[in-house]
Amino acid sequence: MKPRFVAYLAALALVVSLIAASAASPATSASGVTRQIALAGTGSFTTGAAPSDASTGPEFPAMESESETPDFNGVIPGSVVRGGGSGVAATTAKRAKSNPEVNTSFEGLNLFQHRFARSGNQFTLEPPDQGLCVGNGYVVEPVNTVVNVFNSAGVSVLPDNTSTNIVAGFPTDVNHAVDLNSFYGYAPAINRSTGVRAQFIADPSCLYDAATQRFFLVVLTLETRPNGSFTLQNHIDIAVSQTSNPTGTWNIYRVDVTNDGSNPTQPCPCLGDYPHIGADANGFYVTTNSYPWTAQISEFAGAQVYAFPKAQLAAGAASVRMVHFDTFGSVNVPSDAGSTQPGFTLWPAQSPGTSFDANAGGTEYFLSSNAADEATHPIAGIGGNYTSSQIVAWSLTNTSSLNTASPTLTLSNKVLAVSQYAIPPKSKQPGSGTLPDTQTPQGYCINDTKTKTIAGTGCWRLIFATPPKHDEKISRPDSNDTRMQQVMYANGKIWGALDTAVTVGGENRAGVAWYVVKPDVSTGSISASIVIQGIFGVESSDLSYPAIGVTQSGRGVIALTLSGDNDYPSAAYAAIDAIAGVGDVHVVAAGAATDDGFTSYKSQVGNPPRTRWGDYGAAAVDGNSIWIASEYIAHACDYATWGGRFFGASTGDNKLGTCAPSPGAAGTRTAFGNWSTRISKLTP
Repeated sequence: MKPRFVAYLAALALVVSLIAASAASPATSASGVTRQIALAGTGSFTTGAAPSDASTGPEFPAMESESETPDFNGVIPGSVVRGGGSGVAATTAKRAKSNPEVNTSFEGLNLFQHRFARSGNQFTLEPPDQGLCVGNGYVVEPVNTVVNVFNSAGVSVLPDNTSTNIVAGFPTDVNHAVDLNSFYGYAPAINRSTGVRAQFIADPSCLYDAATQRFFLVVLTLETRPNGSFTLQNHIDIAVSQTSNPTGTWNIYRVDVTNDGSNPTQPCPCLGDYPHIGADANGFYVTTNSYPWTAQISEFAGAQVYAFPKAQLAAGAASVRMVHFDTFGSVNVPSDAGSTQPGFTLWPAQSPGTSFDANAGGTEYFLSSNAADEATHPIAGIGGNYTSSQIVAWSLTNTSSLNTASPTLTLSNKVLAVSQYAIPPKSKQPGSGTLPDTQTPQGYCINDTKTKTIAGTGCWRLIFATPPKHDEKISRPDSNDTRMQQVMYANGKIWGALDTAVTVGGENRAGVAWYVVKPDVSTGSISASIVIQGIFGVESSDLSYPAIGVTQSGRGVIALTLSGDNDYPSAAYAAIDAIAGVGDVHVVAAGAATDDGFTSYKSQVGNPPRTRWGDYGAAAVDGNSIWIASEYIAHACDYATWGGRFFGASTGDNKLGTCAPSPGAAGTRTAFGNWSTRISKLTP
């Protein structure tokens, strides 16, 4: 695999209730390397200066690249659970003890807002990397390169910027959304007047820390040349609100990660991909996956861990200590690098409220998996079988020393035996593999040779200079790989989930493997055991991109996307606890149409196309409630409405493919895609 740089029916029957940890002794790392990170400036949710995008036709979209891996052809037994989709119900023996109540649910950011923020000086991007954090009555949602802040009813509390957001000659309603280039103090992603590119932002994550009453928002930023090519310099940008009100001013710290992961056998420059964040009582933590840009010797340089004193960040210190750990060679499992593996996607734990682990001088936890090439074949970058029966639990102990001049931290890990998991197949949606009809307008347009348009006969002329093959099919959205997804430390346990193949109804579908781990750091390094685990799927449906949120009492929710033979990509959830496991899957917002994004079509991205989805969902705990956010298709739009004035109609938008009723009105999509996000509050 390469850097990610830009299904449900009855309560779960346990596959395994208790599995012992592997016999391998914990692997321990030294105290890391300390360096100082200076305060770089401040930011706020105010749109920066930019020219108006005067164009009305589509731009060629931008895409985060990643290669495909082959499907798993074995059998992964799992539980069939009852779902809110159209699958066949089956009864199982266990049921989560809670039945979450949906308190609030609303559409979050969508691709129209993403593309036309900052007067349209943005790109169409897939997939919509999902961030979410909640606290003090505010809901902060960063997605790819835009952000919005809502109240608990789903109303944006940012200033209305419609009157100054001029696109194609009209003030354009993006529901107050602000581009992240503005927030972090950069020029527009692309200047639509000159074509000059600025910094490329990706992979946003955020959290609200109840202990300091601060919001934290983190992105990966890649430096570019004016023509858009990368300089290879990249940094993690950490923004911290100055108060408990996220609509005010934030302090910004920039951490250069270009050379992190360098070692004698593989020199950087490297890409610090897929950053994710967590916190304990003492520290704020960021992890990345380090990929050598040139890959002269190895394809993967290991997960990187960055630890910061949380109090210094919250106070806006002029300079903050940071301790950096490189996990290459840290896991006692063989790989093509020798007797050890690197860590891969160490997802740091977040905790509800202030329920941190004070043992061993303060401890932060992480989980990771090891079925990917990054773990098994870090040198070659290819050659694995993409399946494993292990996960890895990690601890960073003595985090209270982050508040001293000379931090002494210990990073250790323990390999745990679990039920087999494997790379999931692509998800299905209604019509997958068939020719697009008029309800899938971009795909239908690419194939069309008869519609009269302002560019001539054949809708394809609105998109391409030369004719494509006109043989596009409705796609199968990506179901992720097997990397660990969001991790929580709650009720004395570590909670995590990942995507996997699961055999239900006699076929392999995309499902979810989940884990509840009991850690012990009494010796200063980690020992751990599986409390409960499981794998679940839905007949005739697929589940992807799980994100777990768990309250202090141990009641949790898993956010999901559900799609399938009869279900358009939908936002869904399931309850989870450490006694009975996972309950029924419920669709909180049903998909309204097929995924019609540009990554679905080979004429746009090459053959075979890979329909990007995810790359991750999000969950945030606020008291006894859990907020979740997932990608889904919120709106239907037919071919005639998509084409509108470009097909000679007298109504509709003057921008192709937005499905807006008039120029400047809020649209539901762009010419090249139709993703949306769904934010929901549940009380388990």
